[in-house]
Amino acid sequence: MTSIRRWLLGWLIFGLAAACAVAAFGIFQTARGEAGELFDYELRTVALSLPMNIAAADSTERPSHDFKGIADDRLVIDIWDRTGRLIYHPLKEPALPRIGEGFRSVDREGYRWRVFGVEQADRFVQVAQPYFVREELALKLALRTLWPLAVLVPVTVALVLFVVARGLAPIGWLSRALAGRAAESLEPVRLEKPVPTEIRPLVEALDDLLARLAAASQAQRTFVADAAHELRTPLAALKLQVQAAVRDGSLQGSGDTLARIEGRLNRIIHLAQQLLTMAREDAERETSMKAMSLRRLCEICVGDFSMLAEAKAIDLGLELEHATGPADAFMIVGDSHALAVLLNNLLDNAIRHTPQGGRVDVTLRRDQGGIALAVLDDGPGIAAEEIERVCDRFYRGAGAQGQGSGLGLAIASHIARRHRAAFSVANRESGKGLAVSASGLRAA
Repeated sequence: MTSIRRWLLGWLIFGLAAACAVAAFGIFQTARGEAGELFDYELRTVALSLPMNIAAADSTERPSHDFKGIADDRLVIDIWDRTGRLIYHPLKEPALPRIGEGFRSVDREGYRWRVFGVEQADRFVQVAQPYFVREELALKLALRTLWPLAVLVPVTVALVLFVVARGLAPIGWLSRALAGRAAESLEPVRLEKPVPTEIRPLVEALDDLLARLAAASQAQRTFVADAAHELRTPLAALKLQVQAAVRDGSLQGSGDTLARIEGRLNRIIHLAQQLLTMAREDAERETSMKAMSLRRLCEICVGDFSMLAEAKAIDLGLELEHATGPADAFMIVGDSHALAVLLNNLLDNAIRHTPQGGRVDVTLRRDQGGIALAVLDDGPGIAAEEIERVCDRFYRGAGAQGQGSGLGLAIASHIARRHRAAFSVANRESGKGLAVSASGLRAA
């Protein structure tokens, strides 16, 4: 069974069609039996009501019969005297032998006949009628009886379609309620209408599963946040102690060794900060969304990274595409803090991987789907086989440089999904550099 709706409709309509066929057959058989009784009564009545003075000469006055038509009086009357001589028979009618008293069925002249014979005082009367007259009348009676059934069948099919659709509607409500939820939403299922008894166990099981997932997710976020928080303070203290020891001469070693130690500490501190950011973003909900200027946010972030870019002689700038005017603020509905984290991560990655004297551009663009934010650089890009995995947590490509933790793009991707935006990472069409964008941000 691949479809409950198809299964229900198939069996209900098939059952209805079978029941109608059986009913039609029964009605036809009943009409046929009633027609037979009626015609038998007619034969008996005609035989008993014939006048006693019918003579052989009267046969010339009887009309001939064309058996191709339909008529209730299609009868053949034969009369024999006491000596057995046929004294009356219609002209041009098939001659039937004397059958005997009572009702009989015989085949004669290519027709099947129903015959009734009665012995009277000085004669024997036999009245016959072809069976096709009875069959045609039975068919007429059956059709007159079946036409309401023919009207009832499509009405019943339409009613079945309507009832099945209404009966399965709660499944559609449940599907739409689940499809419309955010990927990270673990709230209980809420339907627009009361939940039917048959679906309530499924909804309750889903709510229980979501509650357990929420508890597990919360425990994971709490652990990550606590671990990162506990690591950040002693790591910062350790870095200060190493720097103090180097300055007062108590820590001896080559410059390269001390630089490597400091680099490892910086990387661990950066990882702890990213873990805290990731835990905070996992816990955020859309309640923090409000109208904000994406242009203003980009200007602030570009200003914050300007000194880092100047240290590598990188041309860092903000470009506006399809702006409505010089003062277009590119207003969107979003979380300013989360979007600042997204843009900071993208700028940090771009500047770190862009060579000396390169260029990094932040672009804002209006399109039919909303507003798109993109960061373009002219660094080495990413190998084609690694593009699909760069947004995985803790994944760093084979050619990754600097002190990254493998969480920057994962956090940016999560923030974009929370804003219902499409996040993409691709090598630039020019063949040099990377383009990372979040498109479809909802305009305010």
